[in-house]
Amino acid sequence: MIMKGQKINDRYQIMKTIGEGGMANVYLAYDTILDRNVAVKVLRGDLATDEKFVRRFQREALSASSLSHPNIVEVYDVGEDNGSYFIVMEYIKGKHLKQLLKQRGKLTLTEVVDIMLQVTDGMSAAHDKYIIHRDIKPQNIMILENGLIKITDFGIAMALNSTQLTQTNSVMGSVHYLPPEQASGKGATIQSDVYSMGILMYELLTGELPFRGDNAVEIALKHIKEPFPKIRSILPNLPQSIENIIMKATAKNTKNRYNDAREMHDDLKTALTDERSAEPSYNFKYKELDDVKDKEEKEEVKSTKKKDDVDLSGFDDEKPTKKDPVKKKAPERKEKGDVDIKTRKLTERDMRRRENKTLLVLGAIFTALVIIIVSLAFIVPAVTKVKEVKVPDLSNMNESAAIEKLDALGLKVADENKFMNSAEVPEGNVVKTNPIAGRRVKIGTEITLYISNGSNSYTVEDLTGKDASNVKYDLEKNYGLIVQIKKVDTDKDYQVNEIMYTEPAAGEKLSDGGTITLFIKHIDDTYPDFTSGKYTLTQIEEWCNDYGITLKTNYVETADYSAGTIYSQSKNAGAKVVAGQTLEINIAQELSGDGTNVDPDVDAG
Repeated sequence: MIMKGQKINDRYQIMKTIGEGGMANVYLAYDTILDRNVAVKVLRGDLATDEKFVRRFQREALSASSLSHPNIVEVYDVGEDNGSYFIVMEYIKGKHLKQLLKQRGKLTLTEVVDIMLQVTDGMSAAHDKYIIHRDIKPQNIMILENGLIKITDFGIAMALNSTQLTQTNSVMGSVHYLPPEQASGKGATIQSDVYSMGILMYELLTGELPFRGDNAVEIALKHIKEPFPKIRSILPNLPQSIENIIMKATAKNTKNRYNDAREMHDDLKTALTDERSAEPSYNFKYKELDDVKDKEEKEEVKSTKKKDDVDLSGFDDEKPTKKDPVKKKAPERKEKGDVDIKTRKLTERDMRRRENKTLLVLGAIFTALVIIIVSLAFIVPAVTKVKEVKVPDLSNMNESAAIEKLDALGLKVADENKFMNSAEVPEGNVVKTNPIAGRRVKIGTEITLYISNGSNSYTVEDLTGKDASNVKYDLEKNYGLIVQIKKVDTDKDYQVNEIMYTEPAAGEKLSDGGTITLFIKHIDDTYPDFTSGKYTLTQIEEWCNDYGITLKTNYVETADYSAGTIYSQSKNAGAKVVAGQTLEINIAQELSGDGTNVDPDVDAG
C-alpha cells in the first residue's frame, strides 16, 4: 500500500486512496509538474512480477492513450517506479454505474438511453481504431454530476485478457457480462464489446443481471446455452424497440448481433421516436441455440414417464364394497391394488428411514471432513512454516557476486539467466531480478537473473512502402520497441496499411523501449456497391484481402439475372468496414436443363 504524501516517479504526490481492487489500487494524486489532480492506478504486486503481462500492459495502455473522446477517460502516463507499475489517468469526480444502481435499484428509460448513447459513442471511437475493451461492465463506467459518461480501464482490461482466468475476483466480477464466444474459449472481437453493452443496458433498466449462478463456470455456461431473457417480461410497458436493441446486442450468434458499437449507437438514436412505436419484435435471422434436439428428448422422457406411472386414484385404505365398480369391472386389479397399497405404505416408511440414515451418515462424514480441513489449515502452516528473506538488490553486480549473495541467503538461482538490453548497466552485469529486489520470499525460492546485453540500439530503417502491421509486429518482437500506427489524410495514392513515413525518421537510433510512430493514409473504410456492375470477382477478392475481410461467394440458380451478375451483398454499400468481418455476395447462375449447375463467366457486366 502506498502512503499519503509519497511520490511516484518523483512527480505524482499521493493524496488519498480512492479505490481498491483485486488487480490494482487507485489513488488521487497531485501532478507537481502540470499542477493538476490525477488518478494513479498502481498494479498489484504479483502482477508486477509477470514480465509478459507487464509488457502487454504497458503496450496496451499506451495504445489506449491514443484514444481521444469525451466519453473515454484520458490516459496521461504509463511507467514503473521501484518495481511498481502505474497508469496516470484523468481524475473523474463521480461514481461508477454499479454504485448508482446500488443507490437507486434501476434507472429510468430516458436515463438509460442517454447513458447508452454516450457509452456506444465512446466505444465507436475505440472500435474505429480497432481497440477492444474486453471488460465492459458498470464498474468500468463513471458518471459525473452533470451526467457525462466516462469509460475507464481500456489498458488494464486488454492486458488482463490472457491472465484473467487466474484472477478469481476478476472473473466473478466480469463473467456476468462475458459474451458466449469468449465463454467458449474463443478470442474477443469488437462484437464481444457489443454483447457486454447489451447486458449493461439490460441491468440498468431492470436492476438485475440476466444470468446468475454460484460460480463463474455456471454463469458462463448460461451465457452459452440459455436463451437471453426477454426484458418485457419484467418491464411490460417498455417499448418494443428497446427490447429489440437489447436482443440484437446480446445475440449469441454473432451473425444476429450488431457488427460494432456504431451500429448499436445509430439504432439507439431513433429508439424512442414515434416512427418506431409500433415496431414488431426482433426475429433472429440465423439460428441462436441448438435446442431442438433437447426439446424432443424432454418430450420423450415426459411421455415415457406418463406411461410408466401407476394410476392409484381408484384405491383407498378401506376395503372395496360389493358395489365398488372397480371390483365388478376389474376384480384382478382390485386384488392387486390391495397388495400395492400395503406394500407402498411399507416401502415409503422404509425409504424414509433409509434416507434419514443416509443423511446422518453423510452429515457425519461432511462434519469430519470440515474438522480435518480446518485443522490442516491451521496446523500444517504452523508446522511447515518456512522462514522468509528479502530479495537483495543485485543491480550492477557481476553474475558471480550476485550468485554468491543469493546462496548466502538460502535462495536458489534459476538454471538459465535471461538477457535484456540496457544502456545504464554494463554488459554482463545484473539489471534486475525476478522476483524484484525488496520482495519477501521463502528460503529456497528460485531467483531469475536478468543480465545486461549492453546498449542495443535500433537504427530506424527506411520503412516507407512496407505493411504497417507486419513492421509493428517485427519491431515489437525483435527490438522491444513501442510501435504506434497513426492515420493521416493525404491526396497522394497509397495502399491500405502502407507506411508513408515514420517518426523518428530513417537513420535515427532508438533504444529498447523507445517509441516509433508509423504513419499510414486514412482511407474511407466503407463497403462499395459491388452490385453496381463496376466490379469483377477478382477485384472484390483483392479489395477483401486489402481490408482483412473474409469473402464468401454463393452461386445461385436464378432466371432473374444473367449468368455471372453479382446481384446482392451481405454488407450494405456505405457500411463501415471492420477487419475480420465476413462479406457474402450472391452471383447469378443460369438454370440448366438437366438440373445440373452451369459454371458461368463470373465477370460482372
